[in-house]
Amino acid sequence: MYPLRRNRRLRTNEAIRSLVRETIITPNNFLVPLFVVEGKGIKEEIPSMPNYYRYSLDLLEKEVKALWNLGLKSVLLFVKVPDSLKDNKGTEALNPSGLMQRAIKTVKNTCPDMLVMTDVALDPYSSYGHDGIVENGVILNDETADILGEMSVSHAQAGANFVAPSDMMDGRILTIREALEDEGFIDTGIMSYSAKYASAFYGPFRDALDSAPVDMVNVPKNKKSYQMDYANRFEAIRETEMDINEGADIVMVKPGIAYLDIVREIKNEVEVPVAVYQVSGEYAMIKAAAEKGWLDHDAVMLEQITAIKRAGADIIASYFAKDVIKLIS
Repeated sequence: MYPLRRNRRLRTNEAIRSLVRETIITPNNFLVPLFVVEGKGIKEEIPSMPNYYRYSLDLLEKEVKALWNLGLKSVLLFVKVPDSLKDNKGTEALNPSGLMQRAIKTVKNTCPDMLVMTDVALDPYSSYGHDGIVENGVILNDETADILGEMSVSHAQAGANFVAPSDMMDGRILTIREALEDEGFIDTGIMSYSAKYASAFYGPFRDALDSAPVDMVNVPKNKKSYQMDYANRFEAIRETEMDINEGADIVMVKPGIAYLDIVREIKNEVEVPVAVYQVSGEYAMIKAAAEKGWLDHDAVMLEQITAIKRAGADIIASYFAKDVIKLIS
């Protein structure tokens, strides 16, 4: 007897496959990371991230306009700070005329409706390359959280819609939320890097911002004392629930492809939007393999982005955002 149900009927051609497709990618899914540097007329390719750039503020304006014209409405700002401005307490992070603060204003002046999220962590400003204050070989938690609260207020004053603490200090979401509330920024949101793993996939990003931990006596050689152990699953749920209870509006899993089980676990447990960061190493791997001719760049790119959304991501921070939108359009 022939089967009454043949699932292949729904795969016969592109029209029917599109009609019944469960996961749809749109520009609204993306948060676009942007790297900003001092200077003028600078569009500087990152060697370990082919076709991705650091922008000076004047060219940042052009990039923001291009993103908006593609339908990409949200950006996540990072700054590369000169070594001369770095110290152990990230003092430059609180400068109201600092690069981050000027970058926020540049985006808002260029495209007022663009949603601006900002990286909140000390590593771009740290002389030691760590996300917190270093003392006797230890990353100080509470003292760092206080500075992150001040940094968040400074970003809000410059016009940021959301701050995105990526540091993984305990209790920093509550500290930031209270700091924002005390200064009247009740509508400034928090996207917390809630489940950020101590991953080997971050290398190209640290090249982009020159923010890798330095090799010095009494300075931890890695970030494992505050970023999560990649062997752990249930810890991610605990971390995420704590951040939500402390006031996080959006929670994030980082990295992406190697952590889709974590994305689904968290999506099943929480009622706030879930973001996923498809990180620099994931980007660089596809670029390198495609350059060698070992895989189809566009096909793998779109497959990975779809997998991230299928796993439960409401928001995808990705260096592929522009490429994906151009492809599907």
